[in-house]
Amino acid sequence: MPAKASPRNHRNNPYVIDNWAAIVHHSTAGAVWRFRTELTTLAATATATWQLDRALTLTWALAILAAVGVAAAVLPWTRRLVTRRAWCVLSRHRLQRVFFETRMHTRSGRLSLVLRIHPTKVGERALIWCRAGICSEDLEAHTGEIAAACYAREARVERSRRWAQLVVVNIVRRDTLAAHNVIPSAVPRTPRAGAA
Repeated sequence: MPAKASPRNHRNNPYVIDNWAAIVHHSTAGAVWRFRTELTTLAATATATWQLDRALTLTWALAILAAVGVAAAVLPWTRRLVTRRAWCVLSRHRLQRVFFETRMHTRSGRLSLVLRIHPTKVGERALIWCRAGICSEDLEAHTGEIAAACYAREARVERSRRWAQLVVVNIVRRDTLAAHNVIPSAVPRTPRAGAA
């Protein structure tokens, strides 16, 4: 008896030509939007280097920027801030990759937009703008893939109460209520009555 074809198997795609449209559709504006954090950081670093070079020398400018980078990595509150923002940027890219790989895009290849992503106590929260043809149920069907792609414990999807096209994806990385150090009991175990 032949096995039933899986709807998730990419070889069973009835829209083979759509792959060409999805590849062609990438635009410069979309790439700038997806990499806005990296481009802003690069532009700020280049501007700071240029301004410090004008005021001092290039050697002192690089030394000052290196000292700022070391201070950001050493101080606990700045390290937490940088780490959480880095996880947000990584999660945004991984969400976009999941949208593409699980075919949660329009037939013309447009991905849903990650409008905003910010850190929470347990991970990240992303606000997604679903394109026409994509809904919150599509994201709920792929919560396992989203969690795996974002290196998280789980992913939760919430639909906006007011606007159907807005969806919130909660990426849960850590459980704040879990016990961190389990202390074993010092009381010796005694066998129960009637147990052999």
